[in-house]
Amino acid sequence: MITNPHAADLAHHVVIVGGGFGGLYAAKALGKSPVRVTLIDKRNFHLFQPLLYQVATGTVSPADISSPLRLVLKKQKNVQVILDEVTDINPDAKTVHLKDGDLQYDSLIVATGVSHHYFGNDQWESQAPGLKTVEDALEIRRRIFLAFEAAEKESDPVKRRAWLTFAIVGGGPTGVELAGAIAEIAHSALKQDFRTIDTTQTQILLIEGLDRILPPYPPELSAKAQKSLEKLGVTVQTQSMVTAVEPGCVQIRQGETALTLETRTVLWAAGVKASHLGAVLRDRAGAELDRAGRVIVEPDLSLAQYPDIFVIGDLAHYGHQGDPRERTHRPLPGIAPVAMQQGQYMAKLIPARLAGKTTGNFHYLDLGKLAVIGQNAAVVDLGIIQFSGFIAWLIWVFAHIYYLIEFDNKFVVMFQWGWNYFTRGRGARLITGESVLPLIRELEPPERARVS
Repeated sequence: MITNPHAADLAHHVVIVGGGFGGLYAAKALGKSPVRVTLIDKRNFHLFQPLLYQVATGTVSPADISSPLRLVLKKQKNVQVILDEVTDINPDAKTVHLKDGDLQYDSLIVATGVSHHYFGNDQWESQAPGLKTVEDALEIRRRIFLAFEAAEKESDPVKRRAWLTFAIVGGGPTGVELAGAIAEIAHSALKQDFRTIDTTQTQILLIEGLDRILPPYPPELSAKAQKSLEKLGVTVQTQSMVTAVEPGCVQIRQGETALTLETRTVLWAAGVKASHLGAVLRDRAGAELDRAGRVIVEPDLSLAQYPDIFVIGDLAHYGHQGDPRERTHRPLPGIAPVAMQQGQYMAKLIPARLAGKTTGNFHYLDLGKLAVIGQNAAVVDLGIIQFSGFIAWLIWVFAHIYYLIEFDNKFVVMFQWGWNYFTRGRGARLITGESVLPLIRELEPPERARVS
């Protein structure tokens, strides 16, 4: 059994599964409480996911937006970090099963998040990678910059055009940010770098199934975001459903019209599904799941049948906040501020229970939503006021710098953004991997692959 000698005299053991925003903020806040804490993650670092798209487009390197968990938590002597993966949970025995041993808990916090969702078409993943991990970002970065390299060598204008066409599926914040960043790469950062291609002729397609991009935002901000994207050269196609993703093309349906878009680079930013621990909690603890596999939690973020098990962050479906006149409330969005506040709430609730005190239900304080479109362009929704443009972009910049975990990360990213702002460069645009030729052949349609 794994133990922490620094906290051996603390009886109540809190096990946290997941070192994302929810789990890390809970562990940091519980560092001041009379409990023993064990944080389990299969990665040894916390990843600042809101800036992951910047790794994918060559603005920053992975280390710039990552912080080692042990470094972040080194001052919390009652917190132990375990590098492992939870495979199962026994709620009656209060045990989590790891790949390498078991662990007893008194309170369990599950914060393992979500991954991208292909809505039953998992075969599309090889052709249209999503963006949730460092590996995803590096693969997307590889494909983006490899497309320009392949176009530089291609003499056939039709095939060259396909290499210079990028399709992003999903018009939420991730899709919008990716589309804007790729447009800036093509029209600015790479403009003078190639000799046989004109990167300003690059076509970026943003495909959204609903009638507007950024659906969670007010319609006026969605319209402003679309206008900003179009100014950057992005073609926004709303009310467009993807029906197939194949080597060399993506097929969409707009009403009764079916279209085939020739492209070698398709990126997925549409929909999420819960981590496998959602299904484990359903099977072991009788938890109810929503359609995305997220766990429907009680007002205090616990499970109905097991009040010592809590689910926070993107894995939690919290529908207890909203207009009381509504019979059902929309769940809180899967964004970092929600997970942060839920982690901090856990650090108040658990010690209060141990002291025989009561706390109120969790209530999310919405400080606003932000989405960046490109350099000098963003949209901000503060509830009572919405605006866009340069001021919105500045707010986005300072908000993201503020929430980066470590000081050195803040400094590096701030310096890199400042340098890129004035030079229009992207210094982290490395194509990594053993060989680029297999990927080029993989992304080409079958006819081309056979002759080569």
